Amino acid sequence: MGRKNTLSGILRYRNAYMLALSASMGSMFYGWDIGLMGDILTLESFGDYFGINKMSASAQANFNGNIVSILQAGCFFGVLCTSWASGRFGRKRSLIASGVIYIIGSLIQAVVGLGSSQVVALRVLYFGRFVAGIGVGMVSALAPSYISECMPRHIRGRCTGLVQFSGSVGMMLSFWVNYSTSINVPSSDMQWRMPFIVQLVPGVLFVLLMLPQPESPRWLVEKERYDEAAATLAYVVRTSVEDEAVIFTLDEIKADFIGKQQISLLAQFRMMGESRTTALRCLIPSIVTFFQQWTGMNAVNYFNPQIFAKLGITGTSSSLFATGIYGSVKVVAVGLTLAFAAESWGRKLCLFIGGLGQGLTMLWIGGFSAIHPQNTIVPAGYVSIVALYLYGLFFCLGWGPLPWVVASEIAPNHLRAITLTLAISVTWLLSFMISRLTPVMLERMEYGTFFLFGVCCMIMAAWAYFMLPETKGYALEDVKYLFEKDVIVRSLEDAPGGRVFLGGRRAMPVEKMRRAADVHDSSKVGGEESNEVADLRI
Repeated sequence: MGRKNTLSGILRYRNAYMLALSASMGSMFYGWDIGLMGDILTLESFGDYFGINKMSASAQANFNGNIVSILQAGCFFGVLCTSWASGRFGRKRSLIASGVIYIIGSLIQAVVGLGSSQVVALRVLYFGRFVAGIGVGMVSALAPSYISECMPRHIRGRCTGLVQFSGSVGMMLSFWVNYSTSINVPSSDMQWRMPFIVQLVPGVLFVLLMLPQPESPRWLVEKERYDEAAATLAYVVRTSVEDEAVIFTLDEIKADFIGKQQISLLAQFRMMGESRTTALRCLIPSIVTFFQQWTGMNAVNYFNPQIFAKLGITGTSSSLFATGIYGSVKVVAVGLTLAFAAESWGRKLCLFIGGLGQGLTMLWIGGFSAIHPQNTIVPAGYVSIVALYLYGLFFCLGWGPLPWVVASEIAPNHLRAITLTLAISVTWLLSFMISRLTPVMLERMEYGTFFLFGVCCMIMAAWAYFMLPETKGYALEDVKYLFEKDVIVRSLEDAPGGRVFLGGRRAMPVEKMRRAADVHDSSKVGGEESNEVADLRI
């Protein structure tokens, strides 16, 4: 029965799932680059071509940090463009533009060094990665916003989480492409050039898939293009524009945008502090993306082969194979999380368990590395390798897919573009910093690197438990009520065992707050019909 309901839900909302899949394909860019660059750095042919193998150990660590982090620098500047671009041209056209920019950057990386000297080739490689980073940064901010603004509320978490799933798929595919080229392509420039060529494929697919998709209904309402907004709402739930649910949802969105259309960028910044509720809703997206980077996962993803080597798996092919298995495990884990946990367990519980599990596994790896610094396999080393895989699994359960969901849900409708721009800017700024420092930290701090990330994971698990209300099941227009009063009380009510800390104190139910606000009196319908409409609210 449960399987039949799931299948009927997929069929009923197949347009919505296709839209989410198309937009989330853009996240494959970043996942692909993580797997691609981290593994290419281990190839002898790449090191010989650019003269890296002749550098000292510290110089190599510095180069690794630079070549990885230059993409994050491009991402940061790409994100800064998104608020203006998406506000002026719409989410869809901005997403397509980001795909084109990524393709250009990837093409530059694929042809780097042809007909030029080693020094010029390296400069062009840096430039190509920076350009591709602009496209990656734009899509990373736009895709979660676009998906969440288009999705029916009870599949919104699963669909927005596809952003992380696509990133994991891209990472896994790039791991196996690199492994395949390392064993099947002779040691030459084509061995490292081939993965750069193949990364053009997800960019082209993304642009082609986005072309037939509709524009965000909330952006269309902001621009007072109500007929087109109604058409998008009808499209994602596969009904007509005259359907009562479409009219109801459209009226809700209109009411939320009253007096807030065509807001200038400076005015948006000012409005972020217009009330305590709005300030909280604009701050939390940046908090969750800040925490996501301090799990250390991007550092682990980029430098997987080096970390496996420290745990005793030596040899380029062996470490790349272990990395490929790691990527495959993560894809399965993210898929299961989105299919079963995101909409049943909720965002809060997934973040709490994920952070706790990541913290414990990182602390174990740090402890093992401190006691056994040699790169040889011992029985406890196998446990540490398992711990690294579990670390990836816990990331996929919580702090991988869910920050994108939480950030896009909590941000106010009229400030979503600027709020997510700031949140994703935090992501890329920290990603730049951490990827730049990780190789140096692994060389100088060694096991202290794992302890640092482990403690950070425990802190973010505590934050999710005590300070984050559950957003599952609420329409985007109702999320504001979660932050109007008693936020900590509501957070503990939603936490497993949290009511022990509250005694008899309880937060006011959202339904009661909505009725008291009396916002939608003119749109309400009675009894069973009202419940039917609520099922389709976006």
